[in-house]
Amino acid sequence: MSSEKILKISVCLFILGFFCISASFAQQRWDWHISGGTIVDGTGKAAYRADILVRDDSIGYIGNVNADTIQSEHFVDATDKVVSPGFIDSHAHGVPLETPQFQNFLGMGVTSIVLGQDGSSPAVGELSSWFEEVEAVNPAVNIALLSGHGSIRSKVDIGKQKPTNKELQKMQKLLRSDLNAGAFGMSTGLEYVPGMYADEEELELLAEVVGNENGLIMSHMRSEDNSEIETSLDELAMQGEYTAVHASHLKVVYGKGIVRAEEILDYIEYFRSQGIHITADIYPYSASYTGIGIVFPDWAKTKAEWQNALEERPEVLRQFLKNKVAQRNGADAILFGSGEFSGLTLQEAAEQENQSAIDLLMKMGPQAASAAHFVMDQQLQDRLMLGEKIMVSSDGSPTMRHPRGYGSFAKMVRYYVNEKELLSLEEAIYKMSGLPAKTIGLEDRGLVQEGMKADLLIFEPTEIQDRATFEHPHKLAEGFDWIMINGTVVRKEGVFSEKRTGRVLLNGSNQ
Repeated sequence: MSSEKILKISVCLFILGFFCISASFAQQRWDWHISGGTIVDGTGKAAYRADILVRDDSIGYIGNVNADTIQSEHFVDATDKVVSPGFIDSHAHGVPLETPQFQNFLGMGVTSIVLGQDGSSPAVGELSSWFEEVEAVNPAVNIALLSGHGSIRSKVDIGKQKPTNKELQKMQKLLRSDLNAGAFGMSTGLEYVPGMYADEEELELLAEVVGNENGLIMSHMRSEDNSEIETSLDELAMQGEYTAVHASHLKVVYGKGIVRAEEILDYIEYFRSQGIHITADIYPYSASYTGIGIVFPDWAKTKAEWQNALEERPEVLRQFLKNKVAQRNGADAILFGSGEFSGLTLQEAAEQENQSAIDLLMKMGPQAASAAHFVMDQQLQDRLMLGEKIMVSSDGSPTMRHPRGYGSFAKMVRYYVNEKELLSLEEAIYKMSGLPAKTIGLEDRGLVQEGMKADLLIFEPTEIQDRATFEHPHKLAEGFDWIMINGTVVRKEGVFSEKRTGRVLLNGSNQ
């Protein structure tokens, strides 16, 4: 047989095969046909135009589709709009058994959240039962969980003491139980009671357990002060000898300027050059939110310690508070978000009570309220946000009186992409989807690719607005008008559905 005949036969077979595949494809039934959108796929690569077909809870096909040749139950014309993965909030707060709607997250395009932060988590050692309860309430977003070091420490009832070998073994056993149940790693809150009492040995022994289960350590580090940040990163990197580590809500309190930010990013990059897998998240605001205990000394953090300090050394406590409040930009820079004075600054509350700000703090104690603390430099934080393997988080919740819980991810598009042009849309979406998915270990989410779960957003980038402010922190973001979670549309043309289709995500299994 001549080579010409062989070529003709090959071409015929190719054409026949193409039409057979096309016929088979056309006969398949699809739930959703999203047509003509500009896909920003979550990898950071350049956007491209294509159709997406969804069946059940997954993306089944991406490419050019003739609507007349397929059968789909629903059709969306996404021409002139962006289609992206749903965003993943790597550091979130909330109680799904109490507020399963989580519209604050949905409003800003977040379809998956990671709870169990800052060393605090529910149902230590009994996570399987908690997961079942969460599944039963049908949360609106997907929920992943970390096991909290502080909660483990409290359950073993160590107090301030260094744990004995037997107590360490109990802690390791509880952590291992949580990880085996599906937790994605361990969180630490080393600036808080009881995490602040943990030493290097304790943390590293637990890090070894996390590493054996392919988990992540996500840490609210020992200190975020400008003078202590390198030391805190050193401590985290030591745990990184055993497993991947992650700095929660990276910031440099009191630090200023782009140069200082680059010093910190270079410091982190040095650890990577030594083989440490280290990442971080940032929320796009210059005010933190935490308990007012942050301004109290280590020897007056608990209620008992505070009362003892009032009796034994009140003037020492008073002077410490005076210095600390001044260091943190004064009483006007502390805005209460809970408790009796919610919505007032410390200065306003003091004036209302006809006493000094320090006297009011002395009276309130370290556990009376939480507050927004305006202690960060915008230029420094902006430069940190651009860093490699730095992702976005909200560190927010449905109830917290801080706009980050309602606006963080929308602000990334509005501020960093549209207004300041510090990031391309592709880079910003990577920091909100693909990067956190890879960091946490969500293998089937965070990307627009065939076979991935259909957590999708359809939006016009110029219409994205974060509306929450410190005065009105619970205003939903605008612009993410189409939201799909696990193949079901839960927001259509700006209107929320009553459907809640989020799932509990477990480490080590595709959901």
